[in-house]
Amino acid sequence: QHRLPPQAWTNSINQANKMALLAWTKETGIDLVQINGQRRYGGPPPGWVGGPPPAGTEVFIGRLPQDMYENALIPLFQSVGKLYEFRLMMTFSGLNRGFAYAKYSNRHGAREAIAAFNNFEVREGCAIVVCKSTEKCELSVDGLATSVSRRELEAVLRQVTEGVLSVTLYASPCQKRAQLAVLKYSSHQAAAMAKKTLMEGNVRLGGVATKVDWLNPDLKQKLKSYEEKPSSSRVQGRKCLGVPKQAPLSSVLCNVLDRLNTLCRRRYLGTPLFLTKCVQANPNGWLRFWCQVVIPGCPVPFSGFTWVRQDGRGRSGHEEVKVVVALQVLRMLGESL
Repeated sequence: QHRLPPQAWTNSINQANKMALLAWTKETGIDLVQINGQRRYGGPPPGWVGGPPPAGTEVFIGRLPQDMYENALIPLFQSVGKLYEFRLMMTFSGLNRGFAYAKYSNRHGAREAIAAFNNFEVREGCAIVVCKSTEKCELSVDGLATSVSRRELEAVLRQVTEGVLSVTLYASPCQKRAQLAVLKYSSHQAAAMAKKTLMEGNVRLGGVATKVDWLNPDLKQKLKSYEEKPSSSRVQGRKCLGVPKQAPLSSVLCNVLDRLNTLCRRRYLGTPLFLTKCVQANPNGWLRFWCQVVIPGCPVPFSGFTWVRQDGRGRSGHEEVKVVVALQVLRMLGESL
């Protein structure tokens, strides 16, 4: 049995419609650009003046026949309003993936498209779906190593994706000793292209099993209660906790260890581990301690030196210093006291 070479095989699929598309682009002068699995017209179209249209001007088009192309779709959707951009999702074989996005010059055009073409039969028995595009602009990347800092991650993303507006790191709510990043992009298209690039697995983001997805609304609401993880403290070196000399502790600070444990549980950071060592003892009863707090969900331990004095209530210097350090860590994690 004769086998066609891969390129000849893909060219042979839906050849008549491909030739019709080519003839249409030559006749109309319309320029179609294909990048990473989507073919785009406009964005902006020829003669466009000013910035892109506002949010709410894009519609999602689903259930398209896979052998239908822009020569049939663009004139159809342009009949109800001026198109700013049209994006058709493509397979490697040259068939479309069954869906597209049309962005209009104003919201009226988008509303007209939904009214005219939702459940419209583009062929007999082939009714398409047209609805308002969600225009998502945020991605979640879960499973990042705790050693990855926001600055490092942002530098990598700016090299491989376009339109990065912000990068925020949190302790992963689903994986132990891992981080979750929320990536915000300048547009839905930029976010969609970034999602495709990151999901292809060719970009090293410092995680073993990294999961890339649109930011789920429920997860977004959950993360709103979190402060950004203090991963940027890496730039300050490992002695990021400068504990000042302490006066004797008041009774109101006795519950700070419980508060720190509660905060770490709420943010899925793991249980704090305290390491303390007395390095100097003065005759007047003051003790100088080196201390370190290791929190599994934080990339860098909190460490430093502090002075404490036993309060005479039976607690050792080690217990006293844990309270002092827990207070400082709570403040560094953004907890108001």
